[in-house]
Amino acid sequence: MPSPSLVWFRDDLRLTDNPALRAALDRDEPIVALYVLDEESDGVRLIGGAARWWLHGSLASLAERLEERGSTLVLRRGKAAEVVPAVAAEVHAGAVFWNRRYGGVEREIDAGIKEKLRNDGVTVASFAANLLYEPWTVRTQADKPYGVYSPFARAVQKHPAPRPPMPEARKVPGFDGRVDGDDLGAWDLLPTKPDWAGGLRETWEPGEPAAKARLKEFLDEDLGDYSTYRDEFAGGATSNLSPRLRWGELSPYQVWHDTIEHRGSGEHAKSAGGFLSELVWREFAWHVTYHSPDIATVNWRRNFDAFPWPKVNRAHLETWQQGKTGVAVVDAGMRQLWHTGVMHNRVRMVTASFLIKNLLIDWRHGEQWFWDCLVDADAASNPFNWQWVAGSGADAAPYFRVFNPETQRKKFDSHDRYVREWAPEYLGENPPEPMVDLGETRKRALDAYAQVRHGG
Repeated sequence: MPSPSLVWFRDDLRLTDNPALRAALDRDEPIVALYVLDEESDGVRLIGGAARWWLHGSLASLAERLEERGSTLVLRRGKAAEVVPAVAAEVHAGAVFWNRRYGGVEREIDAGIKEKLRNDGVTVASFAANLLYEPWTVRTQADKPYGVYSPFARAVQKHPAPRPPMPEARKVPGFDGRVDGDDLGAWDLLPTKPDWAGGLRETWEPGEPAAKARLKEFLDEDLGDYSTYRDEFAGGATSNLSPRLRWGELSPYQVWHDTIEHRGSGEHAKSAGGFLSELVWREFAWHVTYHSPDIATVNWRRNFDAFPWPKVNRAHLETWQQGKTGVAVVDAGMRQLWHTGVMHNRVRMVTASFLIKNLLIDWRHGEQWFWDCLVDADAASNPFNWQWVAGSGADAAPYFRVFNPETQRKKFDSHDRYVREWAPEYLGENPPEPMVDLGETRKRALDAYAQVRHGG
C-alpha cells in the first residue's frame, strides 16, 4: 500500500518552481494536494476583501491545472494545526511537504505541525520558495539584521546568485483513496451582497497561466521603458506582477532569472537593474518583518510611539477612503485602488503621505484600508511601506518629506492622463476644492514630527 505525499499549498499557488511539490514528485508516490483556509488560529491576520476575491480565482485555476495533470486540490477550512495532521492521518501520508512562510504566527504554527507529524513518524520537510534569500542569512558584520536598504542591497550582491527555477510539474499522480474537501464556492470568498468586484474582474485574471503570460509580456514589451516611465502615473511600464508574487503564482526566482535573460545592454540593462532592485526591496520588507513580526501594528522605531496623533477624524478618514479629498492625484489614486485593487506605487506614497501628514491620521488606519482593498496586500510590504512613509519604519523617509500632490502631478502626470481616467472632474472649469490647505497642514505635520525628533 503506497504512502502518499501530502503537499500543503499556501502562498505558492503554482506548479512551476514549487520545491515542495517537486519533493513530492521525487518521492514517486501518489500526491494529495491540500489548501487550508485558516481564519481561526490565534494571531492570524484575516485577508481583506480584494485579496479574498483573488484567492478564489487563483485556487480555482490551481485546482483546474492539478486536475489536468492527474490530481485533485483538497480544500479544508479550520485551524491549520488541526487540519494538516488530520488530513495526513486520513490518507496515511508518509511525507508532508510545504514551502516556508516568514510571519511570526505562521512560523509558530508550522513548527508545531512539523513537531506533531514527526512524532507521528511522518517525514516532514519545508523549503525556500518565496524569497530569494532566507531572512536569517543576510546580516550585518555585527550579526544583526539590516535596518537600512542600501547596505542590505549591497550585502545581497555578495551572496550567491539565486538558484535557477525548477521546471513545471507536467504530471501529478493522484491519490486513489477518498479525501473529503470543501467546495470552493462555499467559502464565500467572492463578494455578492453587494458584488463590488466588477472592476477587479475587468482588470485581472488570477492564476498561474495569466501570471506567466504577464511576465513574458512585461519582459518582451515593457522592460526597456521601465527606468524611463516607471514613475509615470498612467504609464504602462510597471510590471503589474505584485499580486502574482504575493499569491505565489510566480516565484521570485522565475522573475529574477527571466529578467536576467532579457537584460540586454545599455538602457535596457539599466531598466532591468532598476526592476530587479524592486525585487530586492520586497526581500528587504520581508527580512524586516521576519525580525519584527508585529510591524502591522507597532512602530518599528519605538520613539515614534510618542508621536502626538490627534483623535481620529472619522469624516476625514472616510473622505480619503472614498477619494473625495479635493486633491486630484489623491482622489484618482483612491478610486483606482477601489476599482482595480491596485494603485501605482508612487501614487501609493502620495496618498499615504496625504493621510498621515496632511490629515494627521495614524498610518495604521491607512494600512488597514489598503489591506482590505489591495489584491496584492502583502503581510510584509504593506505595513513596511506605510511605516516608511510615516517615518516610523526601517530606512524610513525623512520626517520632513511631505509629498506635495500637486508637485507630483505636474512631474509624473504632466498631461493629466491619470487624473483624466480616474478623477476627470478636476479638469473642468470648477474643480473641487481641497479639504485642507496643503501648506498649512504640512507645517502642522512638521511641528508634530519635531516633537518626536526632539524627544517631545
